[in-house]
Amino acid sequence: MFDETQKKIIHAAMELIMERGYAATTTKEIAQRAGINECTIFRKFKGKKEMVLAAMTLPEWNPCLRREDFSYCGNLEEDLIGFSKVYMRKVTPQMVKVSMGLRTPELFSDTADGILEVPRVFKEVLTDYFKEMYEEGKIESSHFESMAMAVLSMNFGFVFLEASFGEKLTDLEKEQYIADSVQSFLFGICKK
Repeated sequence: MFDETQKKIIHAAMELIMERGYAATTTKEIAQRAGINECTIFRKFKGKKEMVLAAMTLPEWNPCLRREDFSYCGNLEEDLIGFSKVYMRKVTPQMVKVSMGLRTPELFSDTADGILEVPRVFKEVLTDYFKEMYEEGKIESSHFESMAMAVLSMNFGFVFLEASFGEKLTDLEKEQYIADSVQSFLFGICKK
């Protein structure tokens, strides 16, 4: 798909965009980071925008979350922990930083759908799951989308804060957070 030089350029561009933002990143800096001559960039890409759009096709820069990534057994706690682990394994702090870097006005019309795909897939999986659990009588609430958004927000919030502050906010381990937040969530939706 991409040759080694293109990959170097893409990685250099994305690293700089995460560090400095899209507008502040220059092709000269990208070339320096990639260890190539600046004119090589323009032989491989039309400009920064094409580098970013190319990066969005690579798993290193796109979580590529799909419905098939999720499986469940019908045990609410086990399933929600599993869903959260899959989400956080794919939606890393690096991915959040990339996503934030891609929200610049110069790119957003081209990147918005790709950025939205990850939370959309997770929300749809969770919504369908809660509907099934309701039909099986395992939960009382029929507010499936609201519950899905709550779980999505719990997971995204943790990754976002980790991306923003590292361990300065909390030294709570991801596994412990997932277990505790799932238990708290289930306390509110399970039949008593």
